[in-house]
Amino acid sequence: MNGRTTPKPSANSRNSRTMSPAIRKPQLPSALRDVTISSTSKPFLPAELLAVILDYLPVPELMKFARVSRRLQEMVYDDTRWVQKLRLMSAWDEVEARRRFEEALRRKAEAQRGKEAEGGGGNVGGRRHAGSVTIFDAGVEEERFRRSIDQKPSSLKRTGTVEDGFEDMTIASPLSPSGNGTKPWDPNTALNVFRSLRSIRGRARHEFAKLYGALAPLYSDLARSTNHSEALIFRTYRDPEQQAQILANLSRFALCDSLSAGNRARQQRLTSTMAIFHSAVLREFEQAYTANNVEGMTRYASVLYTLHPTGTAAQDAFINMHPIIRHDTRVGNPLDCLDSVAQGHVDLTPSQRFFETLASTMVEQAGIIDHVFPPGVDVLTPFLERLCGGVVEGWLTALFDEAHSARGAETYCKAVSGTYGQSLRFVASLKPTAAAKEAHKDFFEWAQQLITRTCYEKHVDLYLAEESALFKTRSAEIVSDWEKQQNEQEASTESFFMSGVDRKAAKRDFLSSFRKVVMMPVSVLPAFPLGSPFGGAKPAAVTSGSSMAAALEASSSAPSRSRTPTLTGSPGTPARPGTPVGVEAPTTELAAKAAIMNSRLEGIKSLFSIEVALNLTHLAKTSIERAVGMVKMGGRQGQAAKEGCEGVFVELLKVLGERHVRGGFDKAVGHLSSYKPREMRKDGDGSGGVEPLVTFLELVNVGDLIQQMIEVFYVQELAGTGLVDRDDFLDPAVKEKKRFEQMLDERVAAGLNMGIDVLMEEVEFVMARTQLAEDFNPGVGDEKRGSGVGKGGGNGVMDIGPSTTAQRVVELLAGHTGMLTGSTDKNMLDVFTQEVGLRLFGVVCKHIKRQRVSVDGAIKLISDVNHYSSFITSLRQKPLLPYFQALRELGQIYLVHIEPPANSYFTANAKGKRASLFGAGGLVGIGGGTSTTAKQAKELASIIADSGRYCGVLTAEEVYEFAERRADWFAVRADVERGMYGQGCVVM
Repeated sequence: MNGRTTPKPSANSRNSRTMSPAIRKPQLPSALRDVTISSTSKPFLPAELLAVILDYLPVPELMKFARVSRRLQEMVYDDTRWVQKLRLMSAWDEVEARRRFEEALRRKAEAQRGKEAEGGGGNVGGRRHAGSVTIFDAGVEEERFRRSIDQKPSSLKRTGTVEDGFEDMTIASPLSPSGNGTKPWDPNTALNVFRSLRSIRGRARHEFAKLYGALAPLYSDLARSTNHSEALIFRTYRDPEQQAQILANLSRFALCDSLSAGNRARQQRLTSTMAIFHSAVLREFEQAYTANNVEGMTRYASVLYTLHPTGTAAQDAFINMHPIIRHDTRVGNPLDCLDSVAQGHVDLTPSQRFFETLASTMVEQAGIIDHVFPPGVDVLTPFLERLCGGVVEGWLTALFDEAHSARGAETYCKAVSGTYGQSLRFVASLKPTAAAKEAHKDFFEWAQQLITRTCYEKHVDLYLAEESALFKTRSAEIVSDWEKQQNEQEASTESFFMSGVDRKAAKRDFLSSFRKVVMMPVSVLPAFPLGSPFGGAKPAAVTSGSSMAAALEASSSAPSRSRTPTLTGSPGTPARPGTPVGVEAPTTELAAKAAIMNSRLEGIKSLFSIEVALNLTHLAKTSIERAVGMVKMGGRQGQAAKEGCEGVFVELLKVLGERHVRGGFDKAVGHLSSYKPREMRKDGDGSGGVEPLVTFLELVNVGDLIQQMIEVFYVQELAGTGLVDRDDFLDPAVKEKKRFEQMLDERVAAGLNMGIDVLMEEVEFVMARTQLAEDFNPGVGDEKRGSGVGKGGGNGVMDIGPSTTAQRVVELLAGHTGMLTGSTDKNMLDVFTQEVGLRLFGVVCKHIKRQRVSVDGAIKLISDVNHYSSFITSLRQKPLLPYFQALRELGQIYLVHIEPPANSYFTANAKGKRASLFGAGGLVGIGGGTSTTAKQAKELASIIADSGRYCGVLTAEEVYEFAERRADWFAVRADVERGMYGQGCVVM
């Protein structure tokens, strides 16, 4: 052991030593041997009990205890015992001890290799290889221990090994001269004894001996002294720095005096002495602070931290004595923020001065702290904690409580958000000390969390609740005020139009008019042409008709409505005036109701307003900007603030969508459903378009602008700032935004569906009012007038272009479909145009079935159908092309000329007289006509029956219904049916 190389003996050598007569004992009987051992044996205490006894012995007694026997000496000199004592005083560094031990092993191995190199190396004479070193041999150690037991204590000879230590130490009075040759006690050694200690394995007892020799005399003297002034410490050391250092050393030294007798009294005496000294030094520090003596504070702060390295007395005194912390200096009045301001507002200038004063104070104190306190002592952190908890928190709480209780939620929200931004700027203006930078990884982030946790955390929940409630209240007020204004304007308009109506006079006029009509001769009633499908629908002219026309003309002469409002124009949608300017009030109830309906249709575009949407958006932006600062708090409060911002956006969409936009679209759809072009317009030329549909499409444009506004707001205020993840489809804001867009699409689709109904009704109205019977059946009017003009009409010149009716219908449809281009989604536009095309197909088919088409008029019909087809082609909707291709093919059935049978009722020679059904060749027109008629009829029948010509859109039965609208159908019907079905009636 101890690094010496011990060759391992062989078995033969061990047996030879064991069997040597010089050391072999005589053999005795077993009974005698037992008696001899029992009589000569010595009683031994267990090693565990001896170790406990050694723990309770003071150091001088341990030295005496080690002289008793070899065994006890080994237990006392055990290195682990002294390492434990050094560890109690924090004087042992295991890392350093391991490093020193490894260096010693390395040097020893190098020395061994050097010796082997000098001896020639190699394995000569069967010697063990140099790399094989036996550090511990159990047999050898057992033999050595047996021999040490057999030897007498007097024969033990001490050698100067490394285990020796305390034999040369003299415990004497530090002031008495050493007369026995020992070294005298050195006061300077006691000051720096802990710094001179080394952590070396195997020499812990020697290191403890140096420590004990330096501090034990002072420790014992302090325990024996009755007054601290008589203690050797204060008589030997005069400077406060040295006194503090020696007291700190004794405080560490006392940690190893934990089990010996009288340890409590000695430690209490040391504690009381240190407390008295600590109080005296602290008073000196406070006096230096009062006198603004920075050098004095620096000196006594160093003394205090030397005495108690982990103590906080100096920094507590430094913080507590500051005028702002002691509230000797008042930094502004929080209620100044609420004085001389309007309701719902707060003046943040006093709070700004408050934080600027605190910031300058903290910067000044940071410089003093770096100069006064030792490096590594962080005083700025507790100073800022006290400032936030004792000054800032109270100042802000007073402001918030007064704002919330006396000034309302809006003032409270502005005060919380405004001061929080100022507090963050206050944190950013701080100047951290070197110790504060070391204590915190990010000082500014820590300071922000500190002021948030101390001053604002308890207000976050209330603030977010008030912010949400404030937005709901204000947004509801904005919408309610706008609705109230619209209702008042509508009521004012209705009242104006009904003001000139005398109900009693209207009743008398109606009864007298009814009586005149009833009593009027039949010959006076106007005759209507049979070809007009609306001939019997128009009543006789009455007095109210002129009044109604006058009212309609007066309404149409009112100022025209503006076009689609844009964001670059006026700030809001112009409101409908309450009383029309330059319009006389109608005098009849019917005219008044017509004027009211016109006014409502005119007001569709103002059913919801861009101005309201802008106001709501600005209000939401303000609320989110106030609350977004709280997101920087992080943790639960930051997440709650983030959810609060999303809640404001969700509430914005609910108020703007459900209450404002949706209601406006519903009213617009209701107005569209009540629109009747035959009742609201006298002339059906359609040149001005469908007024309610035009205004509804303008309303769609406004809705599209609002949707774009919401999209921009969402991208900039929520997605752009990281409040919302656009890809998180479960986020409440994302879900509500999609719901708003879906609602807008549904309302627009419902309005467009109703608009298509109105548009098609207008188309039917235009066709019925403007399509003349002569367009598709030329000469019918001349025959009725008795002009004697035959087919081909007039001078025989025919216009092959589209009719005026087709041109106006296409113009009407193109104008209305073009208004949606660029303002609605492409998918919705495609659906709208396809629906218009399908409805137009149905209307045209219905219109053709109302007409009588001759061969000459078929050219005009085909021209109209081609015009409609060209318009549909311009819409670029492929699904619609087959329908109008079928219509173009359908026009061919009217071009087939069929000669009527001779002597027929419908021939030209009949001149309106019924001819005999029996001609020279037999039965005419029934049993079988001429061969030419039959051939032509068969050609027409083949065209009708050929379903492939009509792209699968029209069946043969449906084409047959169109063929019935031929002008000569009753003359050729039998031949056509015979050609289609191959059957007819024959008289037997």
